[in-house]
Amino acid sequence: MAIFDTVLHGGAIIDGAGNPWYYGDLAIKDGRIAAMGRLDPGSGTRSIDVRGKMVTPGYIDMHTHSDQPLIKDGNGESKIRQGVTLDIIGESQTVAPLVGSVFEEYVAEHRHRSGIETDWTTFSEYFDRLAAGGISMNVASGVSPQQVKRVVVGFKERPANEAEQERMNAYVAQAMEQGALGLTAAWHAKGPEYPDEVVSMARVARRYGGYYGVHLGSEGFDIMEELEKALKVGREADIPIHVYHLKMRSKENWGRVMEVVEQIEEARSEGLDVTANQYPYTAMQHPWRRLFPRWVQDAPVQETIGEFMSPSFRQRVMDDPEFTQYVSEHGGWEGIVAARLDKPEHHAWEGKTIQQIAEIRGQDPASTCFDLIYGEGIFIHGIHHTMREQDVQDVMRVPWISVSSDGSALNLESPGRPHPRSFGTNVRVLGRYVRDEKVLTLPDAIRKMTSLPAQVLGLKDRGLLREGYWADVVVFDPDTVADTATFDEPKQYPRGVEYVFVNGQMVIENGDHTGARPGRVVYGPGKKEG
Repeated sequence: MAIFDTVLHGGAIIDGAGNPWYYGDLAIKDGRIAAMGRLDPGSGTRSIDVRGKMVTPGYIDMHTHSDQPLIKDGNGESKIRQGVTLDIIGESQTVAPLVGSVFEEYVAEHRHRSGIETDWTTFSEYFDRLAAGGISMNVASGVSPQQVKRVVVGFKERPANEAEQERMNAYVAQAMEQGALGLTAAWHAKGPEYPDEVVSMARVARRYGGYYGVHLGSEGFDIMEELEKALKVGREADIPIHVYHLKMRSKENWGRVMEVVEQIEEARSEGLDVTANQYPYTAMQHPWRRLFPRWVQDAPVQETIGEFMSPSFRQRVMDDPEFTQYVSEHGGWEGIVAARLDKPEHHAWEGKTIQQIAEIRGQDPASTCFDLIYGEGIFIHGIHHTMREQDVQDVMRVPWISVSSDGSALNLESPGRPHPRSFGTNVRVLGRYVRDEKVLTLPDAIRKMTSLPAQVLGLKDRGLLREGYWADVVVFDPDTVADTATFDEPKQYPRGVEYVFVNGQMVIENGDHTGARPGRVVYGPGKKEG
């Protein structure tokens, strides 16, 4: 007699805690793991023979940009086909709060990039929009303190006054009560950020049980100063810190990333709760906006793009030492790639470096960069080849580093040439870095994708294979699991992931998407009902 919905029979179970695998069965009922051990295959309405396969918890991606892609296509195929069952969205830009000029800029950017009309201004409204369309994976979000400040103070570089700080804190409280997990920020050593303001907002997030996620700005020449700013927030707000995509940019800095690790180890030894994540690639991706001095980065986009044809503006940019530094940190002109160009006259340049495009056009690289931004009418999405493989492997071995993508949940019709991390991060770790190069053991790799991020997020019923936990479960073939996405051909789904369950429902069956959308919003501990 069937007493369970599904029984996975005979697989090698890796529970996510770092324990060695063992043979066993796993039963699912009403969305949760109902039983584990030696079970009768006939006790499930459906029994799946997974002998020779690994059975693990679903993977939690600690840092993603799937907010808009999941509105456009809730199937989230590039992620769910890897076994990712929970995406954490948000960084220095989050889906809320959206007010005034911040709302206008957000609307314009995403209308251009994805054709999506933004009809929300709060986290609750965004989460409702997600639920209305349905999603195949779970989603959670943080709230950006930089964005909160722009909502209250505007785009000018100045400290908030006391009344403005109270409003900023109120926006953070509202976000946490609507389900945000914590603050998600970016520190720049040369930027206009004011640590005391972030400390004040972090104290609000901490009161609701949140954490402080932070991108260390340049991730290059100024990274130690940026790290110290982040640690200041953790110390003074008494809040856990999670560093996004830990790396070291620029050839001139190769080999220095372990200095950052050592500094974090020192902070941990003094009692600070500091962790980090990493993606397993030597290139990064984000808009060319980050190539420019902070006074350009922090200005409204709609007021900035038209300036790129101004000789005086161009000269001011080129005279600013930050421009030279940031271009170097992004790999130099020979390492900065145009990943997406929308204008038909620019399509031939897609996938080429700025140096290559400049040589074809008979220009200097800076002029080519300025011309393309003006011609596209937006900061171009770029891929930046700037890291060292040995640094990637050294960071990967650190026990408090989890696996993340900094990518998005995409499909094969996504425009441009996205970073292959959106299609291959988790399976790349399992195939290349576990099976082939043995940088990690399989149990530890799974821990870095499951229970470690769940611990950072404070999730009490995901990230492990335990009775009573939500049935986010992955079944893969350890002999064939691999990424197929490359920088030249990034839009390719992985191999070897055979079954994925989200909240107990099968989303991937025999490697194919079933069309099911059982995902839900995972709310932070401060969520208020109603």
